[in-house]
Order: sequence, then C-alpha cells, then structure tokens
Amino acid sequence: MKPFRVLQFNMQYGQVWDDLAPDQAPIRLEDTIAEIRRHEADIIHLQEVEQVGPGGSRPEPPRNYARLLAALPGYHGYFAYPPADPRELPFGIGLAILSRTPLRDTFTQVLPSPPLEFDFFGDKKTPTDRILIGASTEIDGQPLRLLNTHLLALFMLKSDSRAHPQQRRLVAAQLRAAHASGLPAILSGDFNIRDHEGLAAEFAAEGFATAQSSAITWRRQPYVLDHIFHNARLRCLRAEVIPTPASDHHALVADFAFAVGG
Repeated sequence: MKPFRVLQFNMQYGQVWDDLAPDQAPIRLEDTIAEIRRHEADIIHLQEVEQVGPGGSRPEPPRNYARLLAALPGYHGYFAYPPADPRELPFGIGLAILSRTPLRDTFTQVLPSPPLEFDFFGDKKTPTDRILIGASTEIDGQPLRLLNTHLLALFMLKSDSRAHPQQRRLVAAQLRAAHASGLPAILSGDFNIRDHEGLAAEFAAEGFATAQSSAITWRRQPYVLDHIFHNARLRCLRAEVIPTPASDHHALVADFAFAVGG
C-alpha cells in the first residue's frame, strides 16, 4: 500500500506575500492554485479560502472555492463558512477539505470565541466565532477521518489560549471521539497558538502527535502556527514546511502510511 500525502495550507484568500508591504500585496489566486498543485497531495486542508467583504459579507457561492475545484479536477470537496456575523473583519474566512477519494459524513462544528474587546483602527470590536469541519473517506480501502480547523489568534488580542481554552477543548473533544472510534484520523489547521509545545502536549493526551513542531510556518512572526496531527493508526513517514510566497503562511506537507492493523 503506497503512502498518501496531506497538505496543510492557510491560503490567505489568494493574497501573495510582499516583504515590503504584506498587507497591500495583490490577490493572485493562480499562485495559490500553482502552490497546491505542486505538492500533489491526496488530502488538502485549507483555511482562509475566501475574503470577508463590507459588513461581514461573504461571497455566495464561495468564488475562490469554486475556482479551486475547477482547477483541481479529480478532487472531491467540502467547504464551510462560520456563522454569518456583521462583526467579521476584512480578512480570510472559510475552511475546505479536498480529497482525491470521495468524502462522506461531512460536518461543521461552531467554536465560540470569548467576548474579548479589542481595538481595530479606533473601533472597539469583539471576535467572531470559528469552526472545525470534518469528513470521512477511504484510501486503498482503509477508512480515514479528517478534521480541519482555524482557531482564534488570541495572542493578537493581547491574550492567550491558556486564559481562554474553550476552542482548544472543543477540538480536543473531537480528537477524543476520533480516538475512541479506533479509526485512523488526521487533524490539521492553523491553530494560532504561540505555545506550540503546550498544544502538542494537550493533543498528545488525546492520542494525537504532531507531524512537526520545529519549523516556523508563519511569515509575520516566528511561530509554529500550522500543524498536522495524527493518531497511532497512522505512521508519519516525513513532514516538511515548504516556504512559499503564495501566502503569509508556508505550506506544510506530510506523508503517511496506515499502521499495521490500521
């Protein structure tokens, strides 16, 4: 049985990286598509697929997601937005799972955000809710559970997840359920947690290991924000953070094999 590849990528709605003016960099979805294609992954987990518009509006139907599916023939997909909220800021929104094999049992779980007040260009704001999405598939006849999330960046609000652990705990509960099922399972995403060692330890207690925890995954600050976690029914053969100018996050790629008996 050949290995399968997982790509974890916060695509920042197609906005490329510019060292001199990252927030004014152009949107070039074709660069996103080229980046995704070059990794030839079997499973693709994406965050920040779309961009929020004025008043929290979002493209309906999701335009970037539609272009990705059209440019990646042979993939099956599941996409979800968080609950509509006029407080959404003009950044990235929406998660997607793409798979070369059919997806089933798809779901979306809301991860409520704490009512922290922060300043956004002179306006007082509170953060909107996040989500976790999931699906099941089969690779070479082996079942596989997939989970994808994007947590609130509490460190950007002058707080941290140790003070507000609710989202982490809800994700950990999903890992606990996946572990109890006895099925091979993967969780990936942008966890927005500076304490990546603490995050890895918390999820290890639920039976999940991170594929890598040393290479920086974010361009703006030297943090390991992106992870691919897996349970013991899978063996991680290799993992690599691959720098890319197609986003403010780097691509994270890992190859897996089903464990004996998995």
